[in-house]
Amino acid sequence: MTTLQAETPTENKNELSPQQEANAKAGMSVVKKVGLLAIAVYILGFVVLLAAYGLSGTKNEEFNIVQPFHLDTWFTIVGPIEFNKGVLYLLLTTAITIGILLYVAKSMTMRPNRMQTAVEAFYDLIRSMTRDNMDEDLAKKWFPLVGTLFVFILVTNLLGYIPLPVNSSEKIFNGNFPSFQLYAADTNVAVPLVLALGVWLAFNYEGVKAHGFGGYIKSLVPSGVSKGMLVLLYPLEILSNILRLLSLTVRLWANLLAGHLLIDFMGGNMAVLLGRPFLGWLTLPLGIAIFLFEAVLIAGLQAFIFAILTAMYIGSATHSH
Repeated sequence: MTTLQAETPTENKNELSPQQEANAKAGMSVVKKVGLLAIAVYILGFVVLLAAYGLSGTKNEEFNIVQPFHLDTWFTIVGPIEFNKGVLYLLLTTAITIGILLYVAKSMTMRPNRMQTAVEAFYDLIRSMTRDNMDEDLAKKWFPLVGTLFVFILVTNLLGYIPLPVNSSEKIFNGNFPSFQLYAADTNVAVPLVLALGVWLAFNYEGVKAHGFGGYIKSLVPSGVSKGMLVLLYPLEILSNILRLLSLTVRLWANLLAGHLLIDFMGGNMAVLLGRPFLGWLTLPLGIAIFLFEAVLIAGLQAFIFAILTAMYIGSATHSH
């Protein structure tokens, strides 16, 4: 009897009260209603566009899907130095990155709050990147670079999913205002190239510093290789070293540019290109899905990959094969 009496309160605790059950059912009912309403609006919009414009259309030969990603000069600062949306996005990214780092530095307290917990998790992530690939002294030296690159690229990528009026190739409001566009600074290949060049110079500098110039070249090839094979391996390893610059650049640039082009294409550009308005409404859900996938996953993933490869390249340059 004692055991049964002790178990009864526990069972009651696991049961929902009538009010909680009613609230849960009401919540599910609201979600279901919103979902059904969205489906109804989607079907209705498709029917209206199909009735208004039909299935036929004329292909737009003048439309260029990559034109919005060209850098049109807004004004000249001095000499060859020009201001365009690429420069604007770099300035915004730099200001936001510095602002985040300064705010975080000033917000540290003895009693951790939610933000500090997230910052400490980020610190542990970057710390593990550097310590797992470098010795202790090298990890302390390059930790700030790896962490800053991660934050800078993450901010650049996320900023690229906020529509801003920067598309000067297409004007709105009687041609007096640039149209809104999704644009990221690293969809311009020059930005990833400059970042990758900095990393490439950094890890080669550490390699030469650790081994000397001749020793660093020798360290590119594993010891014990026959002289005949060295003739083949040295050119390949030197080429591999240079290709790291290209791989870092292309990986970041191509992923972001391809993502933005897909969002634009599925979000309406395909309809404009083919001259069939109903296609824009038909592919809109797919465009939204790609947008969420890119903003939630790809933006952070590309920042993580660039940062960890930076740590790996710097660490491997100081070790002999």
